[in-house]
Amino acid sequence: MTDVRIVYRKYGGALHWNHPGRLLGEDEHGVWAEVPGGTLARKGEGPPVTWESTAIMLFPRNAWWTASFNTPPHRAEIYVDVTTVPEWRDGEVTMLDLDLDVIRMRDGRLILDDEDEFAEHQVLLSYPPELITQAETTARWLLDAVGRRKGPFDGAHLEWLARTT
Repeated sequence: MTDVRIVYRKYGGALHWNHPGRLLGEDEHGVWAEVPGGTLARKGEGPPVTWESTAIMLFPRNAWWTASFNTPPHRAEIYVDVTTVPEWRDGEVTMLDLDLDVIRMRDGRLILDDEDEFAEHQVLLSYPPELITQAETTARWLLDAVGRRKGPFDGAHLEWLARTT
């Protein structure tokens, strides 16, 4: 497996969540990576945070989101960040985090998170209108797809998780 650096930034370029991962492979949904339990992540230049459980991450080729499929005991089964299309170069995947998150909890609840942060950043970071529209459209699509278990949200990550054990 190949190591990869996973780097989220905020609009304007400020460093956001960043951590290492291991590439697992590709399929029709995009590029899959493992972030093992015990991985150290940072929010910006903040102190390291240890991920307690393993996550299988999906980086689609042409979509405005990235997904983490979390193993127990993580409370969120699926955590999808609305982002710009992931870009790959020199062993790194990077994208802009656009605040909105679609989360499916283990108990089945579906949450659209950080709408307040999205509204605040539209003003504070001067999001262009087309970025706002794309983020909102993506969030609505994700709520449907994750909620109805369509596409990669139907358990597609399990094949990749099996390769890590």
